[in-house]
Amino acid sequence: MPATERDLARAAAILRQGGLVAFPTETVYGLGGDATSDRAVAQIFAAKGRPSFNPLIVHVLDLSEAERLGQFGETAKRLAAAFWPGPLTLVVPRPANSPISMLASAGLPSLAIRVPAHPLAQALLREVQLPLAAPSANPSGRISPTAPEHVEQGLGDNVDMILDGGSCAIGLESTIVCCLESEPMLLRPGGVPRSAIEDVLGERLAAAHSGSEKSEPSRPLAPGQLASHYAPRAQIRLNAEAPQPGEAWLGFGADPEGIGAISRNLSPSGDLMEAAANLFRFLHDLDGSGVAAIAVAPVPNAGLGEAINDRLMRAAAPRP
Repeated sequence: MPATERDLARAAAILRQGGLVAFPTETVYGLGGDATSDRAVAQIFAAKGRPSFNPLIVHVLDLSEAERLGQFGETAKRLAAAFWPGPLTLVVPRPANSPISMLASAGLPSLAIRVPAHPLAQALLREVQLPLAAPSANPSGRISPTAPEHVEQGLGDNVDMILDGGSCAIGLESTIVCCLESEPMLLRPGGVPRSAIEDVLGERLAAAHSGSEKSEPSRPLAPGQLASHYAPRAQIRLNAEAPQPGEAWLGFGADPEGIGAISRNLSPSGDLMEAAANLFRFLHDLDGSGVAAIAVAPVPNAGLGEAINDRLMRAAAPRP
């Protein structure tokens, strides 16, 4: 539905009644449900086919609302002041009296929370007056949605309403920083580069794990930590110089001559911001062509390239 006042009011009513509404954020489309309702949160897990040990991110309107739900120490407050509203999720201690469903926290004594910057997400949060648990609006483990048609294709009737806000500007999920210990830790690279966070903190972020099967956490603290994630149906081959017969091509920078394959280029000029915005959309395009495999050109690992490579590595990982 278009983002009219009438449709926002309808979306809010659906959410208050325990239904699910997909809505755009600056990162990807989220599958929203009332974060204080066990039933609504359970519906999110069921609609996505998501394992219940994988916690959800709770979206709120501002920092004051976030502080009502979680415990914000000095580090978390500094990061929130610097990057909210925006593509940064903070994992903070969960107080005993938090109204958020324990299902959203996957039973952990912590809470993943952020303030989205997208004007339609902000308008929906103002209208509904509830914190919204909102993982990406796609089947669990598959390519994240950056347009309303991606949600419709992936979830179909499992979502009660899709608010159409066009394509997402950033196109990568939020960066997630754990603020549970004295040393802040990067759990997932994303829309805010590591360097920007480290500049605010004046210290380096600790690393959680590499994302390999051996280091995958058995009980993740935040979304996006499973080894296989963001995966198309086609197999992914990384750091390719050119496509092999039968492969589609996902390029970055100058394409090889005469590739002769179904292809997209994340950024012919080598712009990492453009590449991030195009990543999931182009993976959807190539996967929709029916190819069995997609060859991907190398992407520099600096700035947003760290998040792009994180998504590509998990998309290419062995499927469970």
